[in-house]
Amino acid sequence: MRLFLSSYRFGAHYDRLAALIGTPGRVAVIPNACDAWPAMWQGAVSSDVNPLRRLGFRPDVVDLREYVGRPEELEQVLRGYPMLWVRGGNTFVLRAQFARSAADLVLARLLAEDALVYAGYSAGACLLTPDLHGLEEADDPDEVLPACGIETRWDGLGLVDHRIVPHVNSPGTDPDGCGDRLAERFRAEGVPHWALTDDDAVIVDGERIDVLTSDITPPGAQ
Repeated sequence: MRLFLSSYRFGAHYDRLAALIGTPGRVAVIPNACDAWPAMWQGAVSSDVNPLRRLGFRPDVVDLREYVGRPEELEQVLRGYPMLWVRGGNTFVLRAQFARSAADLVLARLLAEDALVYAGYSAGACLLTPDLHGLEEADDPDEVLPACGIETRWDGLGLVDHRIVPHVNSPGTDPDGCGDRLAERFRAEGVPHWALTDDDAVIVDGERIDVLTSDITPPGAQ
C-alpha cells in the first residue's frame, strides 16, 4: 500500500510523492469533497488540475456521482490510473460519495494489490482514518443529506490507524484555528492522531510509515 497524505496539496514534500510514483503519468482527480458547493466545484477542480499538469501529470476528473450503482465500472476505470488525487473539502460529503459509489470497497482492493498510489490532502487524507468524529469542528455534517441523499457516516475507511488533523498552525487555510483546537482535544483525550501543518505529510510505503513534519512542532502533535 502506497499513500501520500497531507494537509494541503503537496506540502513541502513533493519529492516523497515523486518517489512513490516514479515518472508522472495519468492521474484520476476525485473532487467530490466539494459536492455540497456547486458554485465552487469547477474552480476547485481547476485549482488542483493545473498544478498537476505543471508537474507533468495528465489529470482526468473522476466524478464518483457518475458511478453510483456501478462499482465494477468504477473499478475498471480506476485500474487505468497509477495514482488517485483526492482533494480537500467536506470530509463527510467525501465519505458519503465513496460509500454511494462503492469507491470505499474498490479502493481497499486496489491498495491491497498495490495497483496505484493514493494521494489525498485535507478531507482526502482524513477519509482514510478510522473515525471522523471531531472533524465536525471544521466540516459540516449537515451538508451530507442535501448533497448526497444519504445520512452522515462517521466511520473512515480505516486504512491508517491514526486520525489526521489537517491545517494545524496554518492560518492561511484555517484562520479560525479549528485544527489547533481539535489537535489539543485529541491530545488531552489520548486519541492517536497525526497533527499536520500545511507543510507536513504522512507517507505509507508498504509497512513503512513516515510522518514528515516541519521544524516547529504543531500543537497537539502525537
